[in-house]
Amino acid sequence: MQEWVRNLLSPRVGERVSGTPTSASGASSFFLWWDLPYGERLIEVSVTLDVAARPEIDRLVSFAIQGTFAKPGGGSCHLGLQHHPRFPHRGAVNWEGYTAKGERLESSEPVIPSAIDEKATRDFRWEKGVPYRLTIERGEERSDGLFPWLGSITNLRSGERDEIRQLFSRSPYIRGPVMYIESFGPCDGPRFEARWSNATAVSVDGGVRAVKSMRVDYQPHAAGGCTNTNSRVEENEFVQRAGQMRTTKPGSTIRLK
Repeated sequence: MQEWVRNLLSPRVGERVSGTPTSASGASSFFLWWDLPYGERLIEVSVTLDVAARPEIDRLVSFAIQGTFAKPGGGSCHLGLQHHPRFPHRGAVNWEGYTAKGERLESSEPVIPSAIDEKATRDFRWEKGVPYRLTIERGEERSDGLFPWLGSITNLRSGERDEIRQLFSRSPYIRGPVMYIESFGPCDGPRFEARWSNATAVSVDGGVRAVKSMRVDYQPHAAGGCTNTNSRVEENEFVQRAGQMRTTKPGSTIRLK
């Protein structure tokens, strides 16, 4: 490919396509922010995740959806599948939440075991090419003023549903959902791919919205991110790939066809 064409498709504001990410955490991430009205208050978000090409590395890679807890509680939560070398079959599920001060939220006791005895990260044998429905949903307010937030995963091929645990927050709703991939692998590691579909948001008044467009973002080169990650639309799915020349610029909005 001629150099001017490459620069047109993937402007070089600094390039990192090999070696370990240089961020403080040692990870590189890229994001799909849900295109929703600003500040919309949500009590449930769900999306279908299919890891079509699994990472073939012995490093942690997370595929997750995150929401921000609104005041008075504040903080955030994230639910997702993990390619985790410390778990059997390198499969785990993570459902975690934090207060605005960065402290872990209180929670119910998980039923699923954990190979590393980590409350937020549990054994979960997931398969590439299988669609899983990730759901974060709020329960009824408790007598102590806390709201239970349940994270669950449903295997859409078998119909089996696993409830991970409940997180307890003072926040009655979440805002700003985002899907992301966070990889601790080298930028020139084997390619992998996640396909997201049927993103759905339920507002505090019970309205249900199908989310058809996403805003693309990447961890910047200056912040240690890999620059060979890309997000795009293919038919009815939002697709994120690592190990691919970037053709979608950060800040772009991509829409389902």
